[in-house]
Amino acid sequence: MAMQLVTWEFVMRLGSTLMLEGYPFYANGWNSYWLMVVASELSTRPRVDDILQDGAALGLTVCRTWAFNDGTHLALQMSPGNYDENVFQGLDYAIYQAQRNGVRLLLSLVNNWHDYGGKAKYVAWAEAEGEDVADEDDFFRNAKCRQYYRNHVKAVLTRVNTFTGVAYRDDPTIFGWELMNEPHCKSDPSGETLQRWIGEMAAYVKTLDNKHLLTVGTEGYYASDSIGCSSSNPHNYCGTMGTDFIRDHQSPYLDFATVHAYPDQWLSTEDYDEMLEFFDRWVRAHIVDAERVLRMPVLFAEFGLSDKNSGFTKEKLEVFYSVVYDQSYESALNHGAGAGALMWQLLPAEMSDWNDGYSIEPSCGSSICNMMLLQSARLKALHKPVCSADTGPYMDIFGNRTSPNPHMVSNLFQQGLNQIFT
Repeated sequence: MAMQLVTWEFVMRLGSTLMLEGYPFYANGWNSYWLMVVASELSTRPRVDDILQDGAALGLTVCRTWAFNDGTHLALQMSPGNYDENVFQGLDYAIYQAQRNGVRLLLSLVNNWHDYGGKAKYVAWAEAEGEDVADEDDFFRNAKCRQYYRNHVKAVLTRVNTFTGVAYRDDPTIFGWELMNEPHCKSDPSGETLQRWIGEMAAYVKTLDNKHLLTVGTEGYYASDSIGCSSSNPHNYCGTMGTDFIRDHQSPYLDFATVHAYPDQWLSTEDYDEMLEFFDRWVRAHIVDAERVLRMPVLFAEFGLSDKNSGFTKEKLEVFYSVVYDQSYESALNHGAGAGALMWQLLPAEMSDWNDGYSIEPSCGSSICNMMLLQSARLKALHKPVCSADTGPYMDIFGNRTSPNPHMVSNLFQQGLNQIFT
């Protein structure tokens, strides 16, 4: 039975800024890619309730999650155009519970990787129907693969939520759409194949839905000949993946850019200071390029540091988070292109076997969760009026931190508190 929920406005774009109800909107959020599949089974559905409640309690406003699962266990799309209604209702439920908790969802529509099917599954489906396809990158070139993808986009965007009675394309609970998680097209290092696909699919999404924000879903790698800050790439190989942060976001149908960051995976070094210095350059370069070249908002849609690394400590993780949190906040203070950041990932204690090393259990009072809470508060203060309050508990968290590391948790947190409580 459909339920009437509180009416929300859509998050919109104005130049290099995201806007909500006339105020700049800065996202502090997280990834929980598994919401749909976990919500598709009644026995595990409470885990979705818990993580959305926990995220909301930390002041987090956007959660990124998958709107795909192609031909695998608990598949949404079992074969081209053939959907499992129970799994679709799992996505319905995640959207419904997100709104109940004041959280918006960034929904990704297909994977570059084999996990949850991805582009390889589309190519396998096409090959089974007699198409002449040679490798996974034919996902971007083959006409049947592209039609499969357009059909999936239409199925998702026009879906009517069984809990709310609202079509996805009409629901402002959805923050926006992401064409693909981390697209690569290594068979065409020039980037032309991927850019043609982006242009085609971005235009198609907007024919179905011109209300929601749209992005590509890239990691932010620069092509070797990019006009952007290609020197900030983690290694030269990134310039040959058929993707470029600048050219990939130049379609007029796109609303914001995305960047991911996993220096402990990308770099050959295990030196923490080197990782931190890279991360600082990486974040700064993309904010600058989004502001000066693309003239659009940029969202750091995934970032993390694995606790499986040698020498990992919670203190190192806090400093790592402070890099993207401080730069996002500094950009927001200066009306720049930094639109916020979504950490990877929040995971409830009951799902510890899903821990990939980057997972954070949103336990009350942990130092990293307190950082998330404070980041939420200081970003919110930039677009909403607030009342005065006692800053004492926050001072206990951040007031006496010292570190020999040059990238220590900075006094921007104190500046943020001044914005909030004065």
